[in-house]
Amino acid sequence: MSTQWLNNEAATLNQQVKQQALSRQAELTKPPGSLGQLESLAVQLAAMQGKIKPEINNIHISVFAADHGIAANKNISAFPQAVTAEMVRNFSRHGAAINVIARQLGATLEVINLGTVNNLEPLPSVLEQHIAAGTEDFSKQPAMTEEQLEAALNAGKQSVIRAKRANLFIGGEMGIGNTSSASAIACALLKLPANELVGPGTGLDESGVNHKIDFINQALKLHHHANSPLEILRCFGGFEIAALVSSYLYSAQSGKPVLIDGFISSVAALVAIKLCPSARNWFFYAHASAEPGHLHIMQALKASPLLNMGMRLGEASGAALVVPILQMACALHNEMATFSEAGVSNKDD
Repeated sequence: MSTQWLNNEAATLNQQVKQQALSRQAELTKPPGSLGQLESLAVQLAAMQGKIKPEINNIHISVFAADHGIAANKNISAFPQAVTAEMVRNFSRHGAAINVIARQLGATLEVINLGTVNNLEPLPSVLEQHIAAGTEDFSKQPAMTEEQLEAALNAGKQSVIRAKRANLFIGGEMGIGNTSSASAIACALLKLPANELVGPGTGLDESGVNHKIDFINQALKLHHHANSPLEILRCFGGFEIAALVSSYLYSAQSGKPVLIDGFISSVAALVAIKLCPSARNWFFYAHASAEPGHLHIMQALKASPLLNMGMRLGEASGAALVVPILQMACALHNEMATFSEAGVSNKDD
């Protein structure tokens, strides 16, 4: 299995359609710019889809689950490691937040278990792609072998292949300890100390946050040799984070818009853009995470999230919540009357 495809260029936006969509926006019965970001969202989607009137009517959500070796013996999460497998069962029973939101959206939702510490029985609506019983403890050794990293990257690519009919891809994650993993990846990529990025995750108190900062700083020293995005991902990442990276990249290469969730997903997007800068043209950023490090990630990406509701749940919940905004942007762009159709005087008339 090769990872060379990760560096392939993203699909090219249709600039002619973009100009046509901009012209349509100028003709709609409203002052220019009065709908704010809704206007630019519609124009961007038009360029992505190559259609003057874009639509978001087939949403695919993939939630990747995996455990982290650091969670077994480090006080880096307020929840025990068993919660990862328990939440996979909850996904299967349609009881999690993302299940509720996906039902409301009429979205396709799949859950991919890449490796929990606790064995899981066969579960409906859960795709088993077991790599290992979680990653290794990255405070002692790299989190993944090269073979495990490739397997996780392939799992993300395959999720997009299964979503080939969708016109919007959303990736989500579940894994106790993965805010620590994402923080370490971001610190290594951005050359920042842990105190700049580390937050409470699933609910650590101040003492727990300080412990997590010290732990990550020590791990950064251990893996100081890791310089490339893929090596940083291998040393600090989780299977689910690697799968997010590749799912975002393959979506961009396939010409499929991506809606990015919160902190962990945004770190995956940062890795993806480091590997393939043109992929950024296919990403929308859904919401500002309550994790303090998310602001640094947004600044590094030169991105602005669409919502800020204080969310930090993960599992693609924040991204899925933003889908109706994209749909409304399309509806306004497609269905509003032009000045000539409505018989309304434009400012230049």
